[in-house]
Amino acid sequence: DNFRRLFRDDVLRQDLVTTLIIVVIAVAFQMLLGVGLAVLFNREIHGKSIFRTITTLPLFATPIAVGYLGITLFYEEGGPVNSLLQTFGAPQIAWLSSPNGARAAVILTDIWQWTPFVFLIVLAGLQSLPQDVIEAAEVDGSSPMQVFMNITLPLVAPTLWLVLLLRVIDAFKIFDIVAAMTLGGPGRATEVYSRYVYLTARRFTNYGEAAAQGFLL
Repeated sequence: DNFRRLFRDDVLRQDLVTTLIIVVIAVAFQMLLGVGLAVLFNREIHGKSIFRTITTLPLFATPIAVGYLGITLFYEEGGPVNSLLQTFGAPQIAWLSSPNGARAAVILTDIWQWTPFVFLIVLAGLQSLPQDVIEAAEVDGSSPMQVFMNITLPLVAPTLWLVLLLRVIDAFKIFDIVAAMTLGGPGRATEVYSRYVYLTARRFTNYGEAAAQGFLL
């Protein structure tokens, strides 16, 4: 009975769509940025260890703390992000008071925290590749782009699929950042699925339906 009510719940479907939008956009950018950083740091760069340490710092912060930090960063009146935009002549954005702005703020915060996760695993995958194959291709006259597309990318593909799977699974459970930054607002613009499950159980004390929702997740 709980499952039948679950699939007739318009609000739940709306929250599921919101979650899907956040997951697709955030994970796509995390993969692109993480792979880009991994390729960049998989070579000899002066001060590489320092830059690598700085790059991975967001990963060690708790998501709830990152969410509260996001409120400070995306504060609309004199916040760092809007102040930076104003410096370059761009208009200020209503980050947390408009639906699209709030979604963008949540997505950007999630990207900032979890890109280092992708970066670290892909970098480890790149450093474990057989260098003799890559060197042989370079000796044969292949360009860096040809080496990357035809040798490096196929060899590191299993690692990329693993990272993608882990990030998608974890991103669907996003809760802390939304709970700290927006409380699902404005309106229900950032009401994600996991927060809806929490509200069903704790605010509406409907533990049976919340259990069905959690099982679906």
